[in-house]
Amino acid sequence: MKLKSNIATSENGFIFNPATGDSFSGNNMAAQLLEAMKSGKTDAEIRQEILNRFDVSENQFDRDWDNWMLQLKEANLLEI
Repeated sequence: MKLKSNIATSENGFIFNPATGDSFSGNNMAAQLLEAMKSGKTDAEIRQEILNRFDVSENQFDRDWDNWMLQLKEANLLEI
């Protein structure tokens, strides 16, 4: 899935949706994921990059990724 093009993010994890006025705070990992998504990387590319850079199992990453996507979807931040 792709982040909506109008979503503003900062390098410290702040997220702003100008269409709704909603804002959210994320952590450093959220900021890295958002940057990767905004740069056009595919889910598979992001997954592989995270698995290569961090000590996380594939199963744990997949659970966390699904949770992350659900949060973004519920916040109306994804193009569907």
